[in-house]
Amino acid sequence: MSTLSYDATGAARKAAEQHLPALVEDRIATRIFAKDHTLWGPDAEAESAVRLGWVEAATVSQPLVPQILELRDALRAEGITRIVLCGMGGSSLAPEVMAGTAGVELTVLDSTDPDQVRAALADRLEQTAIVVSSKSGSTLETDSQRRIFEHAFNEAGLDAKSRIIIVTDPGSPLDKASREAGYRAVFNADPNVGGRYSALTAFGLVPSGLAGVDVQTFLDEAEEAAEILNEDAPENIGLALGAALGGTSPLRDKIVIAEEGSGIVGFADWAEQLIAESTGKLGTGVLPVVAGPASPEVGAGAPDVLVVRLVAADADVELGENEVAIAGGLPTQMLVWEFATAVAGRLLGINPFDQPDVEAAKVAARGLLDAQPEPSAAAFVDGAIEVRGGEWLGDAATAESAVAALLGTLGSDSYLSVQAYFDRLAFAPLEGIRDGLAAVTGRPVTFGWGPRFLHSTGQFHKGGPAVGVFLQVTAQAAEDLAIPDRPFTFGELIAAQAAGDAQVLEQHGRPVLRLHLTDRAAGVAQLQDIIFALTARASATES
Repeated sequence: MSTLSYDATGAARKAAEQHLPALVEDRIATRIFAKDHTLWGPDAEAESAVRLGWVEAATVSQPLVPQILELRDALRAEGITRIVLCGMGGSSLAPEVMAGTAGVELTVLDSTDPDQVRAALADRLEQTAIVVSSKSGSTLETDSQRRIFEHAFNEAGLDAKSRIIIVTDPGSPLDKASREAGYRAVFNADPNVGGRYSALTAFGLVPSGLAGVDVQTFLDEAEEAAEILNEDAPENIGLALGAALGGTSPLRDKIVIAEEGSGIVGFADWAEQLIAESTGKLGTGVLPVVAGPASPEVGAGAPDVLVVRLVAADADVELGENEVAIAGGLPTQMLVWEFATAVAGRLLGINPFDQPDVEAAKVAARGLLDAQPEPSAAAFVDGAIEVRGGEWLGDAATAESAVAALLGTLGSDSYLSVQAYFDRLAFAPLEGIRDGLAAVTGRPVTFGWGPRFLHSTGQFHKGGPAVGVFLQVTAQAAEDLAIPDRPFTFGELIAAQAAGDAQVLEQHGRPVLRLHLTDRAAGVAQLQDIIFALTARASATES
């Protein structure tokens, strides 16, 4: 197994000193691995009883390996070397990290943006097979992606059925329909594992294995990690991390996760969903913030922030106050963080396996799709940006003053969430505004691409502490894209998802500034200039 190491200072170390004796005495580690569903209280027992399969996933999933390798070899023999994963949240984040860390190509289509979908369709279709992953079997995004790819395969004269692979829970609507349709393969995942804990199940293994990840070695390392975590001892790193995440006093409920040479590509994005969706409910929870080692939140020393550095095993790390450093290989880290999140849930007094507020935005989006209402009128237009907001906009008359007005609603315990509903691959540099906004506000800032974040941090935004402030950015596609046999297009779908999410957030009493870019390139450049100007002004004021 890869070397696993852990160090902590300040509040994180004190949390371990406070909670580890009771965690060990109560045998929390061995009870988790024994699938004791009573650990999170009476209200959580029904859900926990059917959500603890992840503790044995590394062993239970071993029979999948030869099936995955056999299918991979067969596809390659047919000239199919490109795998596209159609999945959202827990169905896409783990395989993306696994493939990226292994250095193999996996196209992850976790968007309903017309331009991003069209780009995925246009790339080497003749060499492509798709993996459609949906635990429920009724995910609207993945159904739409499957439809457009199946149509494209048929239009190109390719055998669509031989190029579609399904991963879903047994007995789901997708499971039944796919077997009837005669698709190439249907893999059933363990139904007793929730989506965000599913990295070591078929959801993580099938797409990454078909793409070329060594899934046998991956599972072997995870099995070794499970043996280490299944120990009631003060040295259990999973218990210590769980105490740091959920047991600081007073609670540091913003967890800044900084990548600092761990060698794992995109791990913080995967951990973001795991933590936010697991803990953000009943008005409590901890918010993960994906950052870099030089990001403003790392050195700010805010009283509600805990910094976790993802480091290399042999790194000589000098920790600041209230920081954690953790190192380990990807399979080990995944299991450690799943375990620690479950421990944090116990300390927070919540059920870490449900997601009661995720459905709200989906329902709102469905309602908007059915009603097809006209977009609400913009408060004003500034260049390539249409501006919409609440009464807090005041007399703002430019996009820059509107952003400034939104930032003015931040409190001393608030966070800012930037949510961009368009092509995350073509416009990836937009994420650069995150650090600028963190510098301007002095508060933690998250950046999420819609609609994928709706399946992850979306739970925290609605169910966690009501201290979020939201900047939503939508963008006009150059050309819309029809969804076969659906009464709405991809453009209409992503617009409804954005509007539905904003609607639910506003119903929760949170400020939401909506910026719609009428021209993508021009609007992105204008928004970047706005953040740069605000940053420069803040720096000048400080000096």
